[in-house]
Amino acid sequence: MDDDPIQWRFGYEKTLIAEINKQTNRFTVYDDVLDGRFRDRLKLDNQTGSLSITSTRMKHAGYYKLQTNRIRRNFRLTVNGLEKLMSVKIGDSVTLNSDLNGWLDVILWRFEKENTLIAEINKRFNRFTVYDDVFDGRFRDRLKLDNQTGSLTITNTTMKHDGCYKIQINFSWMPSLICLTVYARLPVPVISSNSSQCSSSSSSSCSLVCSAVNVSHVTLSWYKGNSLLSSISVSDLSISLSLPLEVEYQDKNTYSCVLNNPISNQTQHLDITHLCHTCSDSVDCCGPTEAVIRLVLSALVGVATVILLVYDIRSRRAEHDQAHIHTSGSIEI
Repeated sequence: MDDDPIQWRFGYEKTLIAEINKQTNRFTVYDDVLDGRFRDRLKLDNQTGSLSITSTRMKHAGYYKLQTNRIRRNFRLTVNGLEKLMSVKIGDSVTLNSDLNGWLDVILWRFEKENTLIAEINKRFNRFTVYDDVFDGRFRDRLKLDNQTGSLTITNTTMKHDGCYKIQINFSWMPSLICLTVYARLPVPVISSNSSQCSSSSSSSCSLVCSAVNVSHVTLSWYKGNSLLSSISVSDLSISLSLPLEVEYQDKNTYSCVLNNPISNQTQHLDITHLCHTCSDSVDCCGPTEAVIRLVLSALVGVATVILLVYDIRSRRAEHDQAHIHTSGSIEI
């Protein structure tokens, strides 16, 4: 480009980021402008005037202008976005980050379903808008937009907010994708005996089962101390899980059943003395059904004993009365 001064500018504000002036022997990059997004990333070719950007990020997408005494040329840079995974517990808030700090031009947030626009920042027109009445109103009064960073916060999340969100910066053709998974709150798992009856005194082990109902995207596990014994996972919606365990009656180790998903867990500790008994123990050791049966039988036996006793007493009285009448009759003769 001969000896013409060369300037490189970025964005709608036409911020100067590099310049060459061969007449004054000046070759300069201004990589601390804006929010420092170009710091240590700009390389200027002193011979050709070409500008290279290394380690590009989404914030580098946008319009670049090459300017000399005789040339005005615009370039539009698109940075391919990447998918990011995020998780949140139902009812909590989550912030979808734009990875920007400070200066920017345009940011568009879209919900993947029907690619619907839910939030917008356009600093050229001083516009900062959330569209929270789209769809069925699932975002109503739940969207908060950070006007400085472009980040979008969803408050009081529900299962309807589960899905992917697109962030488009400076009208980049390839927006970034943030996929959000909303997890339900976990119930505490329940540990119970695998048999309704007490075990015989000859048996040395106790059968237990840990269960959780109406769960999805979870893992159910048995632990002995801190060591994993067994586990089962499920990704289907709203199903029941159960996991068996055999322990010795005299086992002194600590056991626990844990239900977890990627963001939370619930633990139930095993009380062996409460759930595992032999029939040689007291009635309390056995299952509720057998205890009731035993009580009913005991009551029936008691009632039968009373009836027999009453019947015997009445029979003896009747015999005594008949003997008295017979004696009286003999005296009269």
